[in-house]
Amino acid sequence: MDRDVFLSRVREAAKLGRRHRVHVQPPPTNVGRVGVIDDLPARLAAEIDAVGGKAWLVDDVPAARRCLAELIRMIHPATVLCWEHPLLDRLDTSSAVAAIGSRMIFYQGLAAAPIDEGRSNVLEAELGIAAADWAVAETGSVVVAARPGQERSVTLLPPVLISIVDSTRILPDLFDLFAILGEDDDGSASGPQSGPYKLPSSLVFITGPSKTGDIELQLTTGVHGPGIWHVIVIREKVAQQ
Repeated sequence: MDRDVFLSRVREAAKLGRRHRVHVQPPPTNVGRVGVIDDLPARLAAEIDAVGGKAWLVDDVPAARRCLAELIRMIHPATVLCWEHPLLDRLDTSSAVAAIGSRMIFYQGLAAAPIDEGRSNVLEAELGIAAADWAVAETGSVVVAARPGQERSVTLLPPVLISIVDSTRILPDLFDLFAILGEDDDGSASGPQSGPYKLPSSLVFITGPSKTGDIELQLTTGVHGPGIWHVIVIREKVAQQ
């Protein structure tokens, strides 16, 4: 390619990119907790839709079970990666997957398989199903922590992700989440590594489907993670132990 043509294209791309930059403003002096005071499940569902996900607001566990089974039937994946989690057990996830003849993969099966076979199974999965550690109503974010049986690959690699959250996990504001992450056993605020909620090796905020604008400044979904994100929001408070 001619050098002048190449440089001209670079300049044009940079000019287009500047249209979408946020101009720096003086920092606000009243930064603080925003919070949500209305219906938290409904607000969370609305914000999830606003950021490009698809929220399914249901009243209780039986309704969530039916919704999950219908989504699995609609997606009809050949292979499903799934967290090992009490809430997913309550929703009878295994039966919903078996009903359409699909294969479900859990951590124990991956750990017992040869490395190459386990890697191949993970990469071939068409659907990931995970519960939420927390959800933030203000931003429509779902927060997931990586642990044995609850690997980040479930929420990262399949092209479609189903997240499930009940009302006990929904927080009004990011400040509420950070307060929990920094809480000591006696309830006092402390550093992020203390308290009953020990930070895992990976704590991820999911806010909408995966997006990137790195390639020619064109917004693309599904490059670095799932391109389709369903979230079942349960109004009922569900015991997860």
